[in-house]
Amino acid sequence: MSYVVFALKWRPKNFDEIIGQKYIVTTLKNALEQNRLGHAYLFSGPRGVGKTSTARILAKSLNCKEGPTLNPCQTCASCIEISQGRSMDVIEIDGASNRGIDEIRTLRENVKFSPTQGKYKVYIIDEVHQITPDGFNALLKTLEEPPAFVKFIFATTQPNKVIPTILSRCQRLDFRRITVMEIIGQLERIVAAEKIEVEKEVLVAIAKSSDGSLRDAESILDQLISFSKDKLSLKDIVSMLGIVEQEMLFEITEKIIQKDAKAALTMFSEIISQGKDIGVLLLNFIEHFRNLMIAKITHADSQLIDLPVEICQRLAEQSQAFSLEEIFSAFNTLINTQEISKRLDSLRIPLEITLVKLAHDKRDSNQNLPLSKGSYVTKHASPIKEKHTEQPAEKEDNPVTLGPVQSASLDNLKSVWKNIIDNLAKIKMSVATYLDEGEPTKLENNILTISFPLNYSLHKESLERKENKAIIEKTASELLNTDIKVNFTLSKETVKKDNSEADPFIKSVLQTFNGRVVKGQ
Repeated sequence: MSYVVFALKWRPKNFDEIIGQKYIVTTLKNALEQNRLGHAYLFSGPRGVGKTSTARILAKSLNCKEGPTLNPCQTCASCIEISQGRSMDVIEIDGASNRGIDEIRTLRENVKFSPTQGKYKVYIIDEVHQITPDGFNALLKTLEEPPAFVKFIFATTQPNKVIPTILSRCQRLDFRRITVMEIIGQLERIVAAEKIEVEKEVLVAIAKSSDGSLRDAESILDQLISFSKDKLSLKDIVSMLGIVEQEMLFEITEKIIQKDAKAALTMFSEIISQGKDIGVLLLNFIEHFRNLMIAKITHADSQLIDLPVEICQRLAEQSQAFSLEEIFSAFNTLINTQEISKRLDSLRIPLEITLVKLAHDKRDSNQNLPLSKGSYVTKHASPIKEKHTEQPAEKEDNPVTLGPVQSASLDNLKSVWKNIIDNLAKIKMSVATYLDEGEPTKLENNILTISFPLNYSLHKESLERKENKAIIEKTASELLNTDIKVNFTLSKETVKKDNSEADPFIKSVLQTFNGRVVKGQ
């Protein structure tokens, strides 16, 4: 007998075996019990979550020799034929290859013929959104008033593409993504039944990489068993899929906590040398900080984090090293890295800079930064009055400010512009990033005008939001020790976005690393 892959071998055969769709199962069971089953259903949801399997089970429940029943016998001719996909009364159609008006007309002509063996004729149309508008229109009348022995079950991953006239004639059931813990549970049942020795971390990694698709998870497990003959280890799946294991995320985060930027960069380089996808690493890192936030707030609620209890406990422990504000700041920095990477052909540079920024010890930075002639700013300097000669900074635990200023000048403002950007980055990274693209062009009566290139209107509109503008004004006012208001304008010049080296951020990066822009990852 030929080998049967796990995705088919472990396909649910009755309602009780369907994983993660309790609401759907309850709805269909109640409809069968009360004889209130609709003539047309739309099953919508992500791939691999059980839409077609549920449709087949419903067809078996209707056509079983004991049916309609909640528990098909699985032994009668009708149940066996439906399970094997060869029943004459259950017609499965691929909407992608049978999408035209001619195919739908043929279907409409065949609908009127009675079932050959069972009680019902069931049409299961997969990826129904692929059917053309003309094809849908040809189906409308039949769908609205089909023969009593006909049931339609449509399945789609994109219900928004199904025309409203079809939607209004169907009962819609939305399938959800399967949780990581539900997938792990099913994989544990499979490996136990198949007598396969697998580390728990392997199942966790498979479940996370499947993105809520149980079918994908079963296929990955099947492939992994073929890849490794003996005991399946985490190393095997990391090698096969190129994923970043959970332990690596914990370790890099630990280097950030220890403010060890060099070690964080070294680990990142090792990950890249192993052929890992940098984009996947960035997404995993964003998810890790999301999990740290949830763990800190909820005391490691495993249901909200959707990971095994032992991992949730480690997240709770690691989250104690951060304040919520620090987690939010790191999260914003990582999101901003995604945005910046869209303007580069390389993900590596932005992520390297982000790791250094997150792991950088700020205690030794900003020591004696010149603000203007006759005044300096230090991290622990008290306000000093400006005179015609330079004055040494005094050591006190006071915030960073300039001496009393009644009316700020543009030169004075430009001298602390970088400080403004840096301080904003600690509060809200997106505001700092957008503002860094602008240029202070005028300061009159303490009203600062910041100009952006003509094609940077998105930056201008974002910064004009009330909350963002207030943050900028507060930060500038504190550094200049006077009340500053800001206005934003667009210049007549346009920055070409396809010229990477013209970008201010990239220019700064190139100067820092003495590098150049190249194509490729």
